[in-house]
Amino acid sequence: MQIRRKNFLTLGGLTVGAAALAACGGDAESSTDASDAAGAASDGGGEEGAAPERADADLVIWADEVKAGALEGPAAAWGEANGLTVAVQTVADQLQPNFITANASGNGPDMIVAAHDWIGNLVQNGSLSPVQLPPGTEETIAPIGMTAVTYDGQVYGVPYAVETLVLYANNDLTSVPAPATVEELVEAGRAGGAENVLSLPVGEQGDAYHMEPLYTSGGGYLFGTTAEGDPDPSDVGVGGEGSVSAGEKIGALGADGVLKTSITGDNAISLFTDGKAAYLVSGPWALADIRTAGIDVTMSAVPGFDGLDPAVPFAGVNAFFVASQGANPAFAQQFASAVASSPDIAEQMFPHNELPPVNLELQEKLAADYPELVQIAELAEDADPMPAIPEMAAIWQPLGQAQANIVGGADPEPTMTSAGEEITAQIGS
Repeated sequence: MQIRRKNFLTLGGLTVGAAALAACGGDAESSTDASDAAGAASDGGGEEGAAPERADADLVIWADEVKAGALEGPAAAWGEANGLTVAVQTVADQLQPNFITANASGNGPDMIVAAHDWIGNLVQNGSLSPVQLPPGTEETIAPIGMTAVTYDGQVYGVPYAVETLVLYANNDLTSVPAPATVEELVEAGRAGGAENVLSLPVGEQGDAYHMEPLYTSGGGYLFGTTAEGDPDPSDVGVGGEGSVSAGEKIGALGADGVLKTSITGDNAISLFTDGKAAYLVSGPWALADIRTAGIDVTMSAVPGFDGLDPAVPFAGVNAFFVASQGANPAFAQQFASAVASSPDIAEQMFPHNELPPVNLELQEKLAADYPELVQIAELAEDADPMPAIPEMAAIWQPLGQAQANIVGGADPEPTMTSAGEEITAQIGS
C-alpha cells in the first residue's frame, strides 16, 4: 500500500474518503487514519475502539501512534524539569470521537496532539479551551501556523508542524525544473519524452485534495469567508461560475492526457520515482521514496494556469490542544506555553517524525540538513489552511467525483452544478 497522506484531513470527525486520504502526511499512522478506524489505546487497554483509561499522571496527553512515540521522550524530560509526571497515551484509532466522549465525561486527557482541521468540530462539541500563548509567540511561529489554529477569533492550539503540496520535477526528464505556469509544465514535460507529463492523483472517484491547486487557479473556491475570516458554510463555491471555469481547465488537461484517472494515490509517487513522469504533485510524504530512488529533483510551488489565479494548495497544521474538561488545565497551559516559547520540544520530536516545522528558529536549525522540509514549510505560507469547519466533510466526495468525471470527459457545467447541489443538501441536512 503506497497511500502517503498520513496526518490530516479528518474534518469534523467524519471520514474524508479514500482519494483524499492519499494526501498530506508522513510515512506513519495518521491522525486521519487514527480517527477513522476502530482500535484501542496501546497503554490504556479496554475494548476495541474504546478510549484508554486516563493515566495516573499530572499531565496526560493523547496522540496517535507516531506522534505519541515522538513525544514521549521530550514530554517526560519536560515533566522532570518541572517536577511533574507526564503520560503520553497512544490512541491508535478513533482519536477524535474518543476524545470528545472522554472529555465530556471528565475522564479524558489534559491535551491532545491533532490536526488543526479538527478545531471546528471540537469547539462545537465544547471539547477545547483556548490557549494562552506567551508574549511574542507570533514572532516565533510562521504565520500559516497561527492562522490555522485561530478559529472564531480565538487561538485554540499551539502549532508545531505544517504540510502542503509542492511540485517535484525530475531533472533528468525536463529542462524546466520550476515551471511558472501549467502550460509551461505541459510543454516541458512533453519535450522531455516522459511517459506521463504529470503525476497527480485523480483516480476514478477523484481526489479533491490534490486537485485543489488547479481548482483554485481555474477560479474555483470551496466556501466564502465570514467577517472574522473563517470559512462560511452558507456560501458554497462548488457549482458556481468559478468552479465551472476551473472544471473547464481541468477537463482540457484530461482531454490532453495530462490528468488521468489511472493515476491514483496508490501509484502517483511510484510513477515518478520509477522515471515514468516528469513532474509530481505531492507533499513531504513523497520525499523518502524520492530519496530512495536517487532521483535528481527540484521542488517548487505548484504552478497555476497562465493568466489566471495563483494555484493555492491546502496547508495542514499539527498542533497541541488543551482539553476543556481535563483534570489539570494549568499544567496543560504550562506545557502549551513551553511548546510555543521554545523550539526544544518540537526539535526533540523531529527525528522520530520528520515534519516541516513552523517554529522559525527550528527552521533555521534544520535548513542545512533538511532543506527540502524547510522549503516545504516556506512554500506552505502561500497555501490556505484546510477549512476547520465540520461542513468541510461534505465537500470531498462530491467535488472529487465531479473532477474525476470531468477529467474523464464529462461536461463541466452540469457536473459541477450537480456536485454543488449535493454538497449544499448535505450541509443543510
